[in-house]
Amino acid sequence: MEFEDRLAALASKVRDQKDAIQTEEATKNAFVMPFIATILGYDVFNPLEVVPEFNADVGTKRNEKVDYAILRERDVQLLIECKRSSGALTIEHASQLFRYFSVTNARIAVLTNGQVYNFYTDLDVPNRMDDRPFLVLDLLDIDPTLIPELKKLSKDVFDIDSVINAAEELKYVGSLKRAISAEFKSPSEQFVRLLTSQVYDGRFTQEVRGQFTALVSKALRQFTSEQVNDRLKTALGASYTAPTPSATDVPEATVESAPVVEEDLTRDPDIETTLEELEGFQIVKAIACAEVKPQRVVHRDAKSYFAVLLDDNNRKPIARLWFNSKKQKYLGLLDADKNETRVPIDSLEDIYLHIDTIRATVRRYLNS
Repeated sequence: MEFEDRLAALASKVRDQKDAIQTEEATKNAFVMPFIATILGYDVFNPLEVVPEFNADVGTKRNEKVDYAILRERDVQLLIECKRSSGALTIEHASQLFRYFSVTNARIAVLTNGQVYNFYTDLDVPNRMDDRPFLVLDLLDIDPTLIPELKKLSKDVFDIDSVINAAEELKYVGSLKRAISAEFKSPSEQFVRLLTSQVYDGRFTQEVRGQFTALVSKALRQFTSEQVNDRLKTALGASYTAPTPSATDVPEATVESAPVVEEDLTRDPDIETTLEELEGFQIVKAIACAEVKPQRVVHRDAKSYFAVLLDDNNRKPIARLWFNSKKQKYLGLLDADKNETRVPIDSLEDIYLHIDTIRATVRRYLNS
């Protein structure tokens, strides 16, 4: 299995099991050990490669342990500290990492809750762990640009020097991307004030702030939709206009799973296909075209959902778009047994978060 596929498989496991994991030990066993073994490629049962409960007895601090130390040629290279999956990560959780980083040969420290992995090094002060991570990997929101850097830490192609050399740029680019993402989701007053000053000459009063906060949010949504539309035109040579997105409800917390029913895809002439369904189809098609020719990816609408199929065969569903509900939209993804998991999405752009799963589904049909 390719590195990206292993990452996607672990992400799927985290997505399905996260709510059932309540303790730190369960997080280690269910998520962190598989990450060390399947993603980084180290033998978690070989003490020459992975040392659990690593103890270096720092100064007056005795019997404090880091959850895992990864060794290469008997030297510590990575330190990993784990927290339970239901908790958020803060720098206060990394006290052991700070102490152990300075007394070992490790150049990389990792703080994780099984879903999010924060990677630290010593860019600011030599041999002292930075306060801010240079790489943040969220298995439920994987940034594909980080995968090559993550791969450099795996056993087969371990290249710590290359990772450290790229760390400073990764640190600041990643931080800027997260800041931009936060502004897109909920524009801050400073951001609204900055953009307003470019188009409005009057005083920035309380009333103006309220008016332009709504306008900035709307402009950001339209800008994002237009960028997606441009990418699709480039990828497919298609010519269509994306609909103006509207504010969406908060996604429901539940994720439904069900087997695919092949017989329910009838060609009912009374079914109305929406422009939003067609745009979603174009996104799925653009993703699938990395594996097959575009003409092999087709759509077929049903009363309750919109299906994307390989070779117009209802036994080869690539994905399903559940867009009929006004409250919440879902993307239906298929596993090897054609069981469907419905993932809540806030916007059409969220389909891009599932590139690996969609392509893996297409590859399964090709291999069979």
